[in-house]
Amino acid sequence: MTSHINIQVELAEDKMPEAIKWTAPDGGVAEWQNAKAILLGLWDGDEKSALRIDLWTSKMAVDEMNDFFYQTFYGMAETYMRATQNHTLSQELKDFAKVFLNKASLALEQQNPK
Repeated sequence: MTSHINIQVELAEDKMPEAIKWTAPDGGVAEWQNAKAILLGLWDGDEKSALRIDLWTSKMAVDEMNDFFYQTFYGMAETYMRATQNHTLSQELKDFAKVFLNKASLALEQQNPK
């Protein structure tokens, strides 16, 4: 059996992502969904190296990027816990995610005072 996750990136003339869409028909997402950013990590077991594709559209606001990274860090902690059963390091990653969000939010407030 083969399962497909489809990602479509529409580029502007300057080759920057203008729109990102995705589907996962076997996962219950049959219709194209819009996204403002994607972080895709792949592990090359032969080379023992991580491969990454990081894309975001110009519509992605800094506060959204901060939330996206917070949720990504937190989700990575959950995945790490399921994969390794290492409660201690998983919790440290979650704690880092919270500190990150607080610092990122503070930095954004300082850049854009009300």
